[in-house]
Amino acid sequence: MAALTAADYAVIGVLILISSAIGMYYWLIGGRQKSTEEYFMANKSMRVIPVAIGLMVSYLSAVSLLGVSSENYLYGTQYAVINISYGVATPFAAYFYLPVFFRLDNMSAFEYLQKRFGTTTRLIASFAFLLQLLLYTGVVLYAPALALEATTNISRTASVIGLGLICTFYSTIGVIVTAAIHSGGLDQIWQIAREGSRLEFDNISPDPTVRHTWWNLLLGGFFTYLSLYGVNQVQVQRLLTISNLAAAQRALWWSWPMSSIMSLTLCFSGLAIYSKYYKCDPLNEGRISSNDQLMPLYVMDTLSNYPGVPGLFIAGIFSAGLSTISATINSLAAVILQDYIKPFWRVRNGALSATTSIIISKVLALVVGLSCVGVAFLAQFLGGLLQAALTIFGVVGGPMLGLYTLGMFFPSSNQKGAIMGFVLSLMFSLWIGFGQPKPPISRLNVSTDGCEFNNTTMYHEIDGKSLIYSNLHYENQLEEEESYFYLYRISYMWYCPLGFLLTIITGWIVSWITNCFLKGDLIEIDPILFSPIVAGRIQKRKEADKYRNTITLNKS
Repeated sequence: MAALTAADYAVIGVLILISSAIGMYYWLIGGRQKSTEEYFMANKSMRVIPVAIGLMVSYLSAVSLLGVSSENYLYGTQYAVINISYGVATPFAAYFYLPVFFRLDNMSAFEYLQKRFGTTTRLIASFAFLLQLLLYTGVVLYAPALALEATTNISRTASVIGLGLICTFYSTIGVIVTAAIHSGGLDQIWQIAREGSRLEFDNISPDPTVRHTWWNLLLGGFFTYLSLYGVNQVQVQRLLTISNLAAAQRALWWSWPMSSIMSLTLCFSGLAIYSKYYKCDPLNEGRISSNDQLMPLYVMDTLSNYPGVPGLFIAGIFSAGLSTISATINSLAAVILQDYIKPFWRVRNGALSATTSIIISKVLALVVGLSCVGVAFLAQFLGGLLQAALTIFGVVGGPMLGLYTLGMFFPSSNQKGAIMGFVLSLMFSLWIGFGQPKPPISRLNVSTDGCEFNNTTMYHEIDGKSLIYSNLHYENQLEEEESYFYLYRISYMWYCPLGFLLTIITGWIVSWITNCFLKGDLIEIDPILFSPIVAGRIQKRKEADKYRNTITLNKS
């Protein structure tokens, strides 16, 4: 396989230096970041388009660049349906959830939970969020490591440490064009994909164990999007950098088409890569050790004759990782400062000064960044990049979305119900999400007829499982899928909806019981803590009660 040249390394080095220099400039001499409001919320001076782009790149990271393309190469195009659910979920996030956070105007989304359900609920939820982002950031760091291993002699360990330290201190169009030239046009890419059974948009199976169907992609995508863009600290914090609610809602609307265009482009990139390797699968041939290395391998095979171009691709992978990791590190530091350090400091020493707060914030960013590096070494045990990322979002995001929804849409819900619903749902979601053993994922058939080796069977190990491949047939020697525990067999796209529903149902039942029989903490709650449609009803009811009381008083 071709290797990166000096020009490629120069391009990567320049990108790293520029990214690091920008961060160092604003840290040391940029005249900004003198307060936590500037450091975490940019003094609410950001404009719509930059924030919309930021919303897109926060989660369309290196995981997407490598994971979505390999998803379509291995399993077909059914995954593309998820983009419809994102469009459906956008108005819900913009008009039902976002206004609540804007009315509170606090850098930590968990401030809402304290006002609505008390300190204990806030601390439990923020701890779950820290766990979620640490796991996800580890996956994001792991993605560029896979790209470098596929294109250089740099080990995953060295690249994880290098990228993590850079992030702490501080593409796909070319694939399609190249493949079109190589295969004879976009129509040929589509035809090859059709002949290889890669085109699938009509799977409407109601079976929850089927990996991707219209049902689980639409419902799972809807709740996953809401958990990420409606109540997630990273995105809420980005949206609160805008000065007013209407502009923030526009940014959210703009981020949807940009994200979907990028996602669909990546889906087609997977088909483009398939048009190159449909006669000789690189994993079967032993050229790569992970399916998520398909895109870097393709770049090296087709563009290595152009000095600097492969380096530009790797730089793009690193840029995607940088954007996501910097955002998550920033949000993790904000949550730790607001939810843990400030309350503890206030009890011991009084309120934190602005200078002390910003120093602690930057120390936290350093500590969190180094922690993410450690977690990245565990990412290789979570399966493929895309599924690993969505699993992490689902098992924590579903219960989290349910918790905020309980607070914003159910006036009768109380602290006991919220805590019980969230904790029970989180335990259930983590169990079905990470419980073992799970059945291996069956990929579509691949061919090795065009490979140069003569062996008809090759052995590889993926995700700790020894699998056997033959020329036109994928087999595994594990037990039949039906023999596995049912909840371990359901599609990972159901994790988020199930976690959401379990939180809502359990939280409502426990709240009702405690309110009716145990004299629970049912108190009058400020209407600003409810979604606009609920707050409006509460306000009308209050006005009606006030009017009736006035009439009664006048009659008396």
